[in-house]
Amino acid sequence: MHNTGVPNGTANGGEELRSVETLDQDNQMERGLSKRHVQFIAIGGTIGTGLFLGSGKSVSLTGPSIVLVYIAVGIVMFLLMRAIGELMYRDPSQHTFINFITRYLGNGWGRFAGWSYWIVLVLIGMTEITAVSTYFVTFFHTFGIDLSAWKWLIELGFLTVLAGVNLIAVKAFGEVEFWFSMIKITLIVAMIVTAVVMVVVNYHYPAVQIHGSDVVSPAGHAGLDNLFANFSLAPNGWMAFLMSFQMVFFAYEMIEFVGVTVSETQNPRKVLPKAINEIIMRVLIFYVGALIAIMLIVPWRSFVPNADGSFASPFIMVFQYAGLNWASASCFFVVITAASSALNSLLYSAGRHLYQLAQESQSPTLQRIGVVSNRKVPARAIMISAAVILLSPLINALPQVSGAFVLFSSASSAVIIFIYILTMLAHRRYRRSGDFLDDGFIMPAYKVTNTITIAFFAFIYITLFLASDTRGPAIAGLLWLVIFGGYCVLHDRYQNRDLKEALRSHS
Repeated sequence: MHNTGVPNGTANGGEELRSVETLDQDNQMERGLSKRHVQFIAIGGTIGTGLFLGSGKSVSLTGPSIVLVYIAVGIVMFLLMRAIGELMYRDPSQHTFINFITRYLGNGWGRFAGWSYWIVLVLIGMTEITAVSTYFVTFFHTFGIDLSAWKWLIELGFLTVLAGVNLIAVKAFGEVEFWFSMIKITLIVAMIVTAVVMVVVNYHYPAVQIHGSDVVSPAGHAGLDNLFANFSLAPNGWMAFLMSFQMVFFAYEMIEFVGVTVSETQNPRKVLPKAINEIIMRVLIFYVGALIAIMLIVPWRSFVPNADGSFASPFIMVFQYAGLNWASASCFFVVITAASSALNSLLYSAGRHLYQLAQESQSPTLQRIGVVSNRKVPARAIMISAAVILLSPLINALPQVSGAFVLFSSASSAVIIFIYILTMLAHRRYRRSGDFLDDGFIMPAYKVTNTITIAFFAFIYITLFLASDTRGPAIAGLLWLVIFGGYCVLHDRYQNRDLKEALRSHS
């Protein structure tokens, strides 16, 4: 039985679905996020800079069949969200889905997942703040203004503003994220409409020098033949096709962010299932719709790398082909918005995770971080996370440190796969536990869908070993799992053994 409302019945084994108010007795956060905020936060988590800038590279790998890859990966990420949704529906007072790893797989794996996830968030935050300043400098460069000497100040300014937003109140964060998402959606819809009009009128365009491209893009026309002529599932070989899966997977990274907002959401048991169920439609409209629209205008073989390996933004290409140079310039503004939105969300999430880790810690020093301010936000945890992210300009200024940082930030993407797998394993344990609610927000056919999801994440990790640029991060990720994961699990085991022996000697 699948119920997206608040169930009234009792669960399997007589377990009652306790009210949110009862579960919230230890929840010091404020439920300040409305249905509108959560729906747009879910969209913001789905649409990152990867779509606006990185989709050119993924299209070049495997042509129109990239659409099928986006759909396949999107379905698997949706299944991950359904598992997280089922767990969070059961207990909406939890600040993060990581808590269920602790509950169902033990303190050792919980500690590994919690600290790893926080480190991943901080490392991604460092790359996003660098991206924000780079896009900001590029945006002003189109107007002949050179701000490259002020990159560090731009990074400090952006981070200070976004940290301030997070410190005011959760409602302020939700409102800012709502408008960030609106800007991203507006650009995607405008681009899709532009593409449809160009196809309908059989638009022909001349050769154009695209902003951000080293070469002149050839003349062409808008039409369905750009998509279907000489279609092949793997036009550049099966290796390129396999590589496209990891690229698309990383574009979807952080889709789980909505699962961190539940403890601060109004009517979570009503809002959460709706927000998660709509994810699949957003994937189809915003990713698949945008990619099809792009390839109807730009023949996929027109996507060629620059000398530095970067690609021109497909959105800018479409608008420049249409002669709307002002719209292509505005793309950089939207890209800045997308990166700022990602940074805003990362600060929010990192703050909640550090707060949770501090609360669970035995260290008095760490416990001082696990408090909420009078505005009911984990202010200390947010500020510490922001301060660590602010090390980014210093790291980039030191060449010997910068190389190691690139490896670590790349490895963080590999580590997040382990966290997703642990989440799915925790979900399996939950389904077999006495906590299971048979009238909750249930993941359909969980034995099959859960297994498919875990197998898919394992497949993505294996593909990391196929290319030289991802092999290093994949090995670093495995070392992190073995060394830090092994330490956490063994430490927990020995701690439990010592506790048992202490109890036995006292009895």
